[in-house]
Amino acid sequence: MASSAAGNGTGSVLPTHTAAPSAPAWPSTSKPKEDDPRRRRRRCACVCLLVTLAVLAALAVTLVVLFLTVLKVRDPTTRLVSTRLAGVAPRLSFPAMSLQLNVTLLLTVSVHNPNPASFTYDAGGHTDLTYRGAHVGDAEIDPGRIPSRGDGEVKLALTVQADRLADDLAQLVADVESGSVAMEASTRIPGRVSILGGLIKRHAVAYSDCSFVFGVPDMKVRSQQCHDRTKL
Repeated sequence: MASSAAGNGTGSVLPTHTAAPSAPAWPSTSKPKEDDPRRRRRRCACVCLLVTLAVLAALAVTLVVLFLTVLKVRDPTTRLVSTRLAGVAPRLSFPAMSLQLNVTLLLTVSVHNPNPASFTYDAGGHTDLTYRGAHVGDAEIDPGRIPSRGDGEVKLALTVQADRLADDLAQLVADVESGSVAMEASTRIPGRVSILGGLIKRHAVAYSDCSFVFGVPDMKVRSQQCHDRTKL
Protein backbone atom coordinates (compact mmCIF):
# COMPACT_ATOMS: atom_id res chain seq x y z
CA MET A 1 0.00 0.00 0.00
CA ALA A 2 2.82 2.31 0.78
CA SER A 3 4.51 1.48 -2.46
CA SER A 4 1.38 2.15 -4.46
CA ALA A 5 1.10 5.51 -2.88
CA ALA A 6 4.69 6.22 -3.69
CA GLY A 7 4.23 4.95 -7.20
CA ASN A 8 1.25 7.15 -7.82
CA GLY A 9 3.18 10.21 -6.54
CA THR A 10 0.32 11.29 -4.36
CA GLY A 11 1.51 10.18 -1.00
CA SER A 12 2.94 12.81 1.28
CA VAL A 13 3.77 15.64 -1.16
CA LEU A 14 0.99 18.32 -1.51
CA PRO A 15 1.02 21.18 -3.95
CA THR A 16 1.99 24.53 -2.42
CA HIS A 17 0.35 27.93 -3.28
CA THR A 18 1.48 31.41 -2.31
CA ALA A 19 -1.45 33.36 -0.75
CA ALA A 20 -2.18 36.67 -2.43
CA PRO A 21 -2.43 39.69 -0.10
CA SER A 22 -6.03 40.25 0.86
CA ALA A 23 -7.65 43.56 -0.05
CA PRO A 24 -8.64 45.79 2.90
CA ALA A 25 -12.21 45.48 3.99
CA TRP A 26 -12.81 49.29 3.90
CA PRO A 27 -11.10 52.01 1.88
CA SER A 28 -8.61 54.14 3.76
CA THR A 29 -10.09 57.30 5.31
CA SER A 30 -6.81 59.24 5.41
CA LYS A 31 -6.75 62.24 3.00
CA PRO A 32 -3.84 62.95 0.75
CA LYS A 33 -1.37 65.47 1.92
CA GLU A 34 -2.26 67.79 -0.93
CA ASP A 35 -5.63 68.61 0.84
CA ASP A 36 -3.96 70.18 3.90
CA PRO A 37 -3.41 73.68 2.38
CA ARG A 38 -7.08 73.78 1.42
CA ARG A 39 -8.12 73.04 5.00
CA ARG A 40 -5.79 75.74 6.29
CA ARG A 41 -7.29 78.26 3.89
CA ARG A 42 -10.81 77.43 5.07
CA ARG A 43 -9.72 77.77 8.68
CA CYS A 44 -8.13 81.18 8.00
CA ALA A 45 -11.27 82.33 6.17
CA CYS A 46 -13.44 81.36 9.16
CA VAL A 47 -11.15 83.21 11.56
CA CYS A 48 -11.18 86.34 9.37
CA LEU A 49 -14.97 86.20 9.16
CA LEU A 50 -15.32 85.96 12.94
CA VAL A 51 -12.89 88.85 13.48
CA THR A 52 -14.77 91.00 10.93
CA LEU A 53 -18.10 90.29 12.60
CA ALA A 54 -16.64 91.18 16.00
CA VAL A 55 -15.25 94.48 14.66
CA LEU A 56 -18.58 95.35 13.05
CA ALA A 57 -20.45 94.59 16.28
CA ALA A 58 -18.06 96.79 18.27
CA LEU A 59 -18.44 99.57 15.71
CA ALA A 60 -22.24 99.33 15.91
CA VAL A 61 -22.15 99.59 19.71
CA THR A 62 -19.80 102.59 19.48
CA LEU A 63 -22.09 104.37 17.03
CA VAL A 64 -25.13 103.77 19.24
CA VAL A 65 -23.31 105.15 22.29
CA LEU A 66 -22.08 108.11 20.22
CA PHE A 67 -25.58 108.87 18.98
CA LEU A 68 -27.11 108.69 22.46
CA THR A 69 -24.45 110.92 24.03
CA VAL A 70 -22.55 113.18 21.66
CA LEU A 71 -25.01 113.44 18.77
CA LYS A 72 -28.06 114.02 20.94
CA VAL A 73 -28.62 117.74 20.51
CA ARG A 74 -29.83 119.78 23.45
CA ASP A 75 -31.48 123.10 22.83
CA PRO A 76 -29.40 126.24 23.40
CA THR A 77 -30.59 129.15 25.51
CA THR A 78 -30.61 132.77 24.37
CA ARG A 79 -30.92 136.02 26.27
CA LEU A 80 -31.07 139.59 25.02
CA VAL A 81 -28.52 141.43 27.11
CA SER A 82 -28.52 144.93 25.64
CA THR A 83 -30.25 147.25 23.19
CA ARG A 84 -28.99 150.56 21.88
CA LEU A 85 -30.55 153.13 19.59
CA ALA A 86 -28.16 153.52 16.64
CA GLY A 87 -30.02 156.02 14.50
CA VAL A 88 -33.22 157.30 12.97
CA ALA A 89 -33.51 157.47 9.18
CA PRO A 90 -36.51 159.20 7.60
CA ARG A 91 -37.29 158.26 4.02
CA LEU A 92 -39.57 160.09 1.60
CA SER A 93 -41.08 157.96 -1.15
CA PHE A 94 -42.55 159.16 -4.43
CA PRO A 95 -45.01 159.63 -6.11
CA ALA A 96 -47.27 158.81 -3.16
CA MET A 97 -45.34 161.35 -1.05
CA SER A 98 -45.29 159.14 2.02
CA LEU A 99 -42.82 159.65 4.82
CA GLN A 100 -41.30 156.49 6.28
CA LEU A 101 -39.27 156.47 9.46
CA ASN A 102 -36.78 153.67 10.12
CA VAL A 103 -35.27 153.22 13.58
CA THR A 104 -32.10 151.11 13.92
CA LEU A 105 -31.48 149.25 17.16
CA LEU A 106 -28.22 147.46 17.96
CA LEU A 107 -28.97 144.26 19.85
CA THR A 108 -26.59 141.93 21.67
CA VAL A 109 -27.86 138.41 22.31
CA SER A 110 -26.06 135.99 24.61
CA VAL A 111 -26.21 132.33 23.52
CA HIS A 112 -25.32 129.35 25.73
CA ASN A 113 -24.48 126.13 23.90
CA PRO A 114 -24.77 123.06 26.19
CA ASN A 115 -23.73 120.58 23.49
CA PRO A 116 -20.26 119.02 23.01
CA ALA A 117 -20.28 120.41 19.47
CA SER A 118 -19.53 123.93 18.27
CA PHE A 119 -22.02 125.75 16.06
CA THR A 120 -20.73 127.80 13.12
CA TYR A 121 -23.09 129.94 11.09
CA ASP A 122 -22.48 131.86 7.90
CA ALA A 123 -24.54 134.61 6.32
CA GLY A 124 -28.23 133.80 6.07
CA GLY A 125 -29.46 134.24 9.63
CA HIS A 126 -32.55 136.40 9.89
CA THR A 127 -34.76 137.93 12.57
CA ASP A 128 -38.34 139.15 12.16
CA LEU A 129 -39.82 141.63 14.65
CA THR A 130 -43.57 141.86 15.21
CA TYR A 131 -45.73 144.20 17.26
CA ARG A 132 -49.16 142.88 18.15
CA GLY A 133 -49.07 140.49 15.19
CA ALA A 134 -47.87 143.01 12.61
CA HIS A 135 -44.40 142.77 11.03
CA VAL A 136 -42.55 145.96 11.95
CA GLY A 137 -38.86 145.17 11.50
CA ASP A 138 -36.14 142.71 10.59
CA ALA A 139 -32.41 142.12 10.85
CA GLU A 140 -29.69 140.16 9.08
CA ILE A 141 -27.29 138.23 11.32
CA ASP A 142 -23.57 138.36 10.63
CA PRO A 143 -21.53 135.11 10.50
CA GLY A 144 -20.14 133.79 13.77
CA ARG A 145 -19.37 130.78 15.92
CA ILE A 146 -20.66 129.48 19.26
CA PRO A 147 -18.12 127.21 21.04
CA SER A 148 -19.01 123.81 22.40
CA ARG A 149 -20.27 123.85 26.01
CA GLY A 150 -19.70 127.58 26.07
CA ASP A 151 -21.19 131.01 25.58
CA GLY A 152 -21.12 133.37 22.64
CA GLU A 153 -22.65 136.65 21.56
CA VAL A 154 -24.72 137.39 18.50
CA LYS A 155 -24.88 141.05 17.52
CA LEU A 156 -27.37 142.37 15.01
CA ALA A 157 -28.70 145.65 13.74
CA LEU A 158 -32.48 145.61 13.89
CA THR A 159 -34.33 148.01 11.63
CA VAL A 160 -37.74 149.01 12.96
CA GLN A 161 -40.16 150.56 10.50
CA ALA A 162 -41.81 153.12 12.73
CA ASP A 163 -44.52 153.93 10.20
CA ARG A 164 -45.80 150.36 10.56
CA LEU A 165 -45.99 150.84 14.28
CA ALA A 166 -48.28 153.77 13.60
CA ASP A 167 -50.82 151.49 11.92
CA ASP A 168 -52.16 150.80 15.42
CA LEU A 169 -51.43 154.27 16.70
CA ALA A 170 -53.96 154.28 19.53
CA GLN A 171 -52.52 151.09 21.05
CA LEU A 172 -48.95 152.29 20.54
CA VAL A 173 -49.71 155.56 22.34
CA ALA A 174 -51.27 153.64 25.19
CA ASP A 175 -48.19 151.40 25.48
CA VAL A 176 -45.82 154.36 25.42
CA GLU A 177 -47.83 156.18 28.09
CA SER A 178 -47.64 153.06 30.26
CA GLY A 179 -43.84 153.09 29.92
CA SER A 180 -43.40 149.72 28.16
CA VAL A 181 -43.83 148.21 24.71
CA ALA A 182 -44.17 144.46 24.14
CA MET A 183 -42.74 142.89 20.96
CA GLU A 184 -41.99 139.43 19.58
CA ALA A 185 -38.93 138.33 17.64
CA SER A 186 -38.51 135.17 15.57
CA THR A 187 -34.98 134.14 14.55
CA ARG A 188 -33.70 131.46 12.21
CA ILE A 189 -29.94 130.76 11.90
CA PRO A 190 -28.70 128.02 9.54
CA GLY A 191 -25.25 126.62 10.22
CA ARG A 192 -23.32 123.45 10.97
CA VAL A 193 -22.19 121.64 14.08
CA SER A 194 -18.67 120.20 14.43
CA ILE A 195 -18.20 117.15 16.64
CA LEU A 196 -14.97 115.51 17.83
CA GLY A 197 -12.77 118.37 16.69
CA GLY A 198 -14.40 118.65 13.29
CA LEU A 199 -14.25 114.92 12.52
CA ILE A 200 -18.03 114.86 12.20
CA LYS A 201 -19.93 117.80 10.67
CA ARG A 202 -23.68 118.07 10.30
CA HIS A 203 -26.01 120.74 9.02
CA ALA A 204 -28.17 122.35 11.70
CA VAL A 205 -30.68 125.17 12.02
CA ALA A 206 -31.16 127.12 15.25
CA TYR A 207 -34.56 128.68 15.96
CA SER A 208 -35.50 131.19 18.63
CA ASP A 209 -38.91 132.69 19.39
CA CYS A 210 -38.83 135.42 22.02
CA SER A 211 -41.20 137.85 23.66
CA PHE A 212 -39.74 141.10 24.99
CA VAL A 213 -40.98 144.04 26.98
CA PHE A 214 -38.97 147.21 26.32
CA GLY A 215 -38.98 150.22 28.61
CA VAL A 216 -39.83 153.62 27.19
CA PRO A 217 -37.95 155.86 26.60
CA ASP A 218 -34.74 154.08 27.73
CA MET A 219 -35.42 151.02 25.47
CA LYS A 220 -33.99 148.67 28.08
CA VAL A 221 -35.23 145.11 28.30
CA ARG A 222 -37.54 144.76 31.28
CA SER A 223 -38.59 141.15 30.75
CA GLN A 224 -38.14 138.44 28.18
CA GLN A 225 -39.11 134.86 27.52
CA CYS A 226 -37.53 132.73 24.79
CA HIS A 227 -38.18 129.30 23.35
CA ASP A 228 -35.09 127.93 21.60
CA ARG A 229 -34.62 124.75 19.58
CA THR A 230 -32.19 123.20 17.14
CA LYS A 231 -32.90 120.85 14.25
CA LEU A 232 -30.33 118.66 12.51
